[in-house]
Amino acid sequence: MTEKEYHVYIDGKYLPKNEAKISVFDHGFLYGDGVFEGIRSYNGHVFKLDEHINRLYESATSIGLTIPLSQDDMKQKILETMRKNELKKDAYIRVVVTRGKGDLGLDPRKCPSPSIIIIADKISIYQAESLRAITASTRRNAVTALNPMIKSLNYLNNILAKMEANRANVEEAIMLNQHGLVCEGSSDNLFIIKNSVVMTPLPSADILVGITRNFVIELARKTGYTVKEQDITLHDLYNADEAFFTGTAAQVMPLVEVDGRKIGNGKPGLITRELMKKFEEHKENGTTVY
Repeated sequence: MTEKEYHVYIDGKYLPKNEAKISVFDHGFLYGDGVFEGIRSYNGHVFKLDEHINRLYESATSIGLTIPLSQDDMKQKILETMRKNELKKDAYIRVVVTRGKGDLGLDPRKCPSPSIIIIADKISIYQAESLRAITASTRRNAVTALNPMIKSLNYLNNILAKMEANRANVEEAIMLNQHGLVCEGSSDNLFIIKNSVVMTPLPSADILVGITRNFVIELARKTGYTVKEQDITLHDLYNADEAFFTGTAAQVMPLVEVDGRKIGNGKPGLITRELMKKFEEHKENGTTVY
C-alpha cells in the first residue's frame, strides 16, 4: 500500500498520512494531556477490542476528559479505519484522544473540543526471539502522583527507563515502584515462573494492568497452572526459573537475562513457550473486521 492510499482518522475525517496533522496548540502535544490505547489485529480480527475501549474510556474519566463519541461509535470508527487501509493481516491500531486545541496555558477549560485520532498501521517492537533487561534507576510513577492505570499521552517516565536499557545495550528495562518492588517493563507487564507457579505483580504495585496480561493469566489457569498476583522482589526475579513479558506489541516475549544474570538456563522456558503457543492459538478470537 502506498503512502497516498494510507489514511488516518482525525475528528470525523479520513486524511492521507501526509495530511494528517493536529494543531501545535493541542494540549495533547503541548502537555501530554490526553489518553491512548494500542490495539492489535490478527488476520482481520481485532484482539480484545471491548477491553481496550473500556480502558480508554476509564483513563479519560480519570483525567476528566469527555470523549465525544460513544463506545460503540468508537469501535465502528476503529473498524472502518482498518478497512480503509485494507489491513487484512496483522496490524496495530493507535487510538488517541487529546484534550484538544487551547492556548499556551495549562487550563483545560480553554480546550472546548477534544480531538480523536485513529491510526492503523504495522508495528515491530522487538526483533529478537528473547530479551535481556536491566533494572532501571527510574522508578515507576507512584499511584499518589500519576496513577499508572491511566494510559496517558505522557510516557516520559517509561521513555527514561527505555533510554537506560538503550545505554546498557539491552532490549528492555525493569521498573521498580517507590517501595523497590518489581513493577513492570518500560512498555510491558512482567511475569516470572518458579516451581511451575506463574507469578505477576499485583495491580496495587503501581502497574498498568495490561489487556494481554489478563488474557495470559486466563490462558495459564485454563492450561492448569497456578497463577498468583503478588509482590515480586528483585531477588525473586533473579532466582526465577523462567520469566516473560506481555503486551499489545510484545505479545508473549521470553526474558532470559536481567542485570547480567541468566534467568533459569538463559533460554526461553518450557512453560513460557507453552503459553506463547496458547496465545498464538487464541489471538484471532476477536472482533471481526472483514
